[in-house]
Amino acid sequence: MIRQATPDDLSLVRELWLAFETEIPDAPWRDSDSDEGVAALDQAVRDDVVLLADDVGLAVASRKGERLGFLDIVYVKPEARGNGIASELVRAVASRLREIGLDTLELEVLASNAAAQRVYERWGFAPVELTLAAPLDGLEQRLASPSGPTFGSVHVQTDDTGAVEAAVHKVLPRLGQTQGTTVSEPRNGWVAVYDELCDRNPELVRALAKELSYTMPGVTLAIGVEQGALVWYSLYERGSDVDMYASVPEFHGELPPGDVIALGSNPTVVARLTGADPHQVREIARTAASPADLPPAVELVKAIAGVMGIEEADHGWTA
Repeated sequence: MIRQATPDDLSLVRELWLAFETEIPDAPWRDSDSDEGVAALDQAVRDDVVLLADDVGLAVASRKGERLGFLDIVYVKPEARGNGIASELVRAVASRLREIGLDTLELEVLASNAAAQRVYERWGFAPVELTLAAPLDGLEQRLASPSGPTFGSVHVQTDDTGAVEAAVHKVLPRLGQTQGTTVSEPRNGWVAVYDELCDRNPELVRALAKELSYTMPGVTLAIGVEQGALVWYSLYERGSDVDMYASVPEFHGELPPGDVIALGSNPTVVARLTGADPHQVREIARTAASPADLPPAVELVKAIAGVMGIEEADHGWTA
């Protein structure tokens, strides 16, 4: 039977309140307010809606505005659950609040309490606002402006260093004036190109790689790091972009969901073009919402290049 609690029921009300707080503790970083909650029950019994279901269930609600009521707690002892007592308590709360002119009831539920969320949604409750929390150390790290190195290189799938040098010197004047270019000897079937102008501008690294893919018979790869935080690569074949990757897709700003997905690595394509193990590509070339969720960028770019059979230098065209 559902009934309004009286001052004579205070000991039972307190017992049920404390049982709820023991079973569903608050977030660990919050100070406990159990003492304040228990101390306020005396006044709540006199002034608010405090309902009991025999000695196994409790609901406490209060007025918060001209139209709004707030459900502070609904609790049923574990041994009495599954009999509809909680829904009967909340239905009685709604009736009492409607009698005093209110038309809406709000409640709070921990994000970790998925079972309760499902019940409340079934009853007709819907989210109104979302409370978020973040550890300060992690928050500071994520909000810090990236300040690390920016560098990039182009890798051509060939053993013909002379052909790559000739193509690079033909393309570079169209991109701008550079202070120096280094073309490596073949390593694992790749010839690397490091250029001062492109090194400091990822867009120019990609432009050089794409131009070389028109003239060279093999695949070309542009790969690099931005501001010590973002790892990226672009694979080209016959002038076409065949795979693009960014470790933090929204590093430069919010993107449509489809674009975020498109900036994830395609292990099948990478395997076909470079001979990499697709399982390793999938494991290493991950994406995240923040650089803090990934290995340091210099380590990550080396790991991604390594799985493709490329030795990526730490930085710079003088490497």
